[in-house]
Amino acid sequence: MHSIHVDVTTAYIESQSSPEDHHYVFSYTIRIRNDGTVAAQLLNRHWIITDANGKVQEVVGEGVVGQQPLLQPGEDFHYTSGTSLETPVGSMHGSYQMCTATGDRFDAPIAPFTLAIPRSLN
Repeated sequence: MHSIHVDVTTAYIESQSSPEDHHYVFSYTIRIRNDGTVAAQLLNRHWIITDANGKVQEVVGEGVVGQQPLLQPGEDFHYTSGTSLETPVGSMHGSYQMCTATGDRFDAPIAPFTLAIPRSLN
């Protein structure tokens, strides 16, 4: 019934980063696909962002990039956003709160993924 699949691609944004000031900017492109049998709308997002020093940022809010997409079975939605860290490596994970037309709410988990400047991980 409910099956939301989330794929993530990340990139380091060197032009907006300032390593000498411990400021590293990353973009992440998300693809949310409804593999379930009922339509589901993304209502809210919940992110936990952790840098290499263990500093945690929590982000909670409505929708994504100003939208609350409604995904029919088989449909997907793409968006790109970004975050900054004080270290060259970090991670993100979280969930999307989804709602069906009948009002059934459920969380779609977002598995942990790594944010890292190129060549920082071997």
